[in-house]
Amino acid sequence: MSVQGAVVPDGQGRVRREISIQRLLEWAFADECAQVDFEDAGTLAQGYGHVGNAYRMAQRGALGCRIDGGGVSYPDPDADLVASAVATLPEGCGGRRMAVQIAELARARNVPDAFVGVEPRCEPKGWRENRFARRAETQSLGIMIDRSGLRPRRYDVRVCPVVYRPDGAQVAAARRNYLQWWSALIELRTTFELNNSLSRWFVSHNMPPMTPWKKSIAPQV
Repeated sequence: MSVQGAVVPDGQGRVRREISIQRLLEWAFADECAQVDFEDAGTLAQGYGHVGNAYRMAQRGALGCRIDGGGVSYPDPDADLVASAVATLPEGCGGRRMAVQIAELARARNVPDAFVGVEPRCEPKGWRENRFARRAETQSLGIMIDRSGLRPRRYDVRVCPVVYRPDGAQVAAARRNYLQWWSALIELRTTFELNNSLSRWFVSHNMPPMTPWKKSIAPQV
């Protein structure tokens, strides 16, 4: 996949290419195989524990590279910066749980499932199968007596319990997770805009859709 965009020179002698935050994450985790390391020295400051993105990126930006001690091939320094920024996401953006999800989705070049275009469907609550067929499970409501004829008849009244899949709670939870993922990307984009420490990339304002499940209304002419 090509991630190259417009060439953007800056005042520090760097010639960088424009890239969206989503494509930057995919480049770092899928192409460069960066890893989220919550105990990485780049996310810690001596005597202070975990620190924010600004301190971490300033330290690594000053170094300009990550030292290779032999035996291990490290990702591109920019990819390393991206992974460290993801590892230090604040709790308000999902913290470590969201960091892991962002890395996994970026490796798969995917986005969280928000049930876009999915309509809830009515299905039997359970199924019963044998070698001949597959039938919906039913349950008895009780015995009724039909006295309309000459002789009373007893019969079992049965119903088929149904469920809706996906249900409202599942859809709501998935879309809340998507919105938190989207907010985390905003946080990361802002981090790289403010620190301006990437040597190869300039992060653009392009973002994935915020609410892809909402249908856009075409303007009337």
